[in-house]
Amino acid sequence: MTASARSASAAMTPTRILGWMTNAFPLWVLVCCGLALIEPAWFTWFSGSWIVGGLAVIMLGMGVTLTIEDFKAARTMPRPVVIGLVGQYTIMPLLGWTLGMAFALPTEYAVGLVLVACCPGGTASNVVTFIARADVCLSVVMTAFSTLAAMIMTPLLTTMLVGERVPVDALALFKSTVQVVFIPVALGVMLNRFFPKVVKQVLPVAPLISVLVIALICASIIGLRVEEVKASAGRLLAAVALLHVGGFALGFGLSKLLKLPTARSRTVAIEVGMQNSGLGVVLANQHFVNPATGIALAAVPCAISAVMHSVIGSICAAYWRWQDERNQRP
Repeated sequence: MTASARSASAAMTPTRILGWMTNAFPLWVLVCCGLALIEPAWFTWFSGSWIVGGLAVIMLGMGVTLTIEDFKAARTMPRPVVIGLVGQYTIMPLLGWTLGMAFALPTEYAVGLVLVACCPGGTASNVVTFIARADVCLSVVMTAFSTLAAMIMTPLLTTMLVGERVPVDALALFKSTVQVVFIPVALGVMLNRFFPKVVKQVLPVAPLISVLVIALICASIIGLRVEEVKASAGRLLAAVALLHVGGFALGFGLSKLLKLPTARSRTVAIEVGMQNSGLGVVLANQHFVNPATGIALAAVPCAISAVMHSVIGSICAAYWRWQDERNQRP
């Protein structure tokens, strides 16, 4: 075998292929959602308990990547963690509420926009942080802490911002968040601690499984509500896009204003701008179903959010990576 052939063979190892497929998560989400608009039946089977179970798998996959030491690491960087958490639970919820009002979205879409804006950082943010050459350790810690904080903050903020427009059972939202977020994440952390050899075997494929499940969840929601999505496509897409663009921009601006280093400012921007849209979908399906139609239209902005933040995050990461490479040239 020639040197070039050996090099090509090494480049196509299973680990590298899995990494490439995971990093292409915006493509999977975009393709699946696009196909759902054309052939809804390909994805609508993935609904109901499948979505709840799917999110639990995603959260479990996130949990097995965490250790007790990751949480302890917050003590070494409390300032950026606090800045990120404050940005996560102030910038995004207020932006979601403002955009819902500014675009005069129908009530159910406005509620969905606020709901996803009140969700914690998305699991894909760690991948985007890595691509952007930002602070991956900080990203992992921030995702973990914002996820735990979501048990209180997501139901509290959702009730405060949309409680006047629709009935919100904050206690039920809290219970659902504990069930689909805290329990799977805690179980994953425990598995990592007590069964590290098993986790080591699963870890290479866990991120890809999470990405594929996210794509299925979003495509299912789009497929179940094709006509509604098409009817409000313009305003709804614009509102969701501006939510995430604003999250990235304001998260980065807040960090620079508070004099965080560039790498950490990028990390905070990514964590603030990317939401756990899957959680938003599950909560919308469980708590914001229209009694007249039996449909949870509030889940639609959450599903679109997964596509938007993935694409916008990837563009930001690619730009920042290119910027670093340009600055390193002689």
